[in-house]
Amino acid sequence: MAQSSRAGPEGGRLEYLQALVTEFQETESEEAKEQVLANLANFAYDPNNYQHLRQLQVLDLFLDTLSEDSDTLVEFAIGGLCNLCPDPANREHVLQAGGVQQIIGCLSSPNEETVISAVTTLMYLSGPWARRAGREPTAAAAPVVECMLRFSLSANRRLSNLAVIFLEDYCSPEQVEEARGLSGHTALGIPL
Repeated sequence: MAQSSRAGPEGGRLEYLQALVTEFQETESEEAKEQVLANLANFAYDPNNYQHLRQLQVLDLFLDTLSEDSDTLVEFAIGGLCNLCPDPANREHVLQAGGVQQIIGCLSSPNEETVISAVTTLMYLSGPWARRAGREPTAAAAPVVECMLRFSLSANRRLSNLAVIFLEDYCSPEQVEEARGLSGHTALGIPL
């Protein structure tokens, strides 16, 4: 069914995505929830699906799932948000829904994929468009910058490289210096 919905008319795609959302909401099986959320995160990668996913409130579903106890569900939810946030309308929705703090919370996950997706999503939410739109990039607050300083020392090259890019491209030198001077480590417990 997934293959035909990608090739079929837009209505078929919407119906298929609606069926996935309904299945996620109704199933009691943790494994089924994981599989459905992984599918939704994969569909979020395709810009042709953005409008449908907004219509079906999948961004809110992903944001709500960030508070789940399951590391796997959180990984797929933040991955889906990461896939959706290159789009201006999706970014605006996440910002309006107060999603930045939930995404920042993912930085302390023991799952490296979750952390990498969270850093990337914060980059999307803090890009140059934010300054042009007159938005204060809350993702570059001092505790987050301090966290990125710690991540820049990570043995995981993907994570350390992302953190360095975040520090260089999304933070001012003053923000980095302020974060270096923080005495209390608000980011303790964040894996390196």
